[in-house]
Amino acid sequence: MIITVGDLVTDVLAVLRAPLAEGSDTPATVHVTGGGQAANTAVWLAHLRVPVIFAGAVGDDQAGRDRLAELHAAGVSTQVSVRPGATTGSIVVLTYQGERTMVSDRGANLLLAPSDVDAAIASGGTHLHLSGYTLLDQASRPAGRAALASAKASGLRTSVDAASAAPLASAEGFLEWIRGVDLLIANADEATALAGAGDPADQAVKIAYAIGGNAVVKLGAHGALWAGPKGIVHLPTEPVHVVDATGAGDAFAAGLLAALDAGADQFSALREGCRLGALAVGMVGARPTP
Repeated sequence: MIITVGDLVTDVLAVLRAPLAEGSDTPATVHVTGGGQAANTAVWLAHLRVPVIFAGAVGDDQAGRDRLAELHAAGVSTQVSVRPGATTGSIVVLTYQGERTMVSDRGANLLLAPSDVDAAIASGGTHLHLSGYTLLDQASRPAGRAALASAKASGLRTSVDAASAAPLASAEGFLEWIRGVDLLIANADEATALAGAGDPADQAVKIAYAIGGNAVVKLGAHGALWAGPKGIVHLPTEPVHVVDATGAGDAFAAGLLAALDAGADQFSALREGCRLGALAVGMVGARPTP
């Protein structure tokens, strides 16, 4: 079983039909769905028939109840605290021609506590995957760091998704916070925020060395690469038509982790990650169709 830890939110996804007209109106198709990096990865894992439990926090509101119901319907087990007086997190996502802009209110996700994660780990598992958003906010950072420490102490493999380039650029301690993690997953912009400008392979090697583990850098239409003690593996891919990139990184993580959990080698794991990522960008929304 894989444990995912982090955000559960309501996504208000606006697929723009024209460039954003600031201060005016822009035609779009609007969808309201469940989202959140760790929750999305959990749903994609369940889609692959991988046993998965999501650990997080929601508000005591209708949105929180709806988001939990969606996870359960998708086959995800949950260890989620309901926080009275807090609102469930929400994100407004504007997407146009493959690019996304996100406006976030993390809400109850900021109230995640170490005890929430300990309860999930006590349920058993082989791997803990942490959303980087948990570490990037000071309020939830202690819970994120405690989750990684508890997982290591319990003998679980660990991974972290770097989450978002803009907050990473100002999070100088991020690589130190995750030192000892088995695997960090980042896209090209996030890798640059963590390792500075340069060749993606060099960035991956630098990140892997800094955390004492392995690093995967997603290269979009150009595939992905893995760097670690055993060297560098690069998987090139063919470009695919992009409908909406929301959740593609979460799908990639699910494919990669599912393959690794099943004993696949690095190349095969990258291939499965890219396969699921390509599936995600071909549809609207962050999760697979039930």
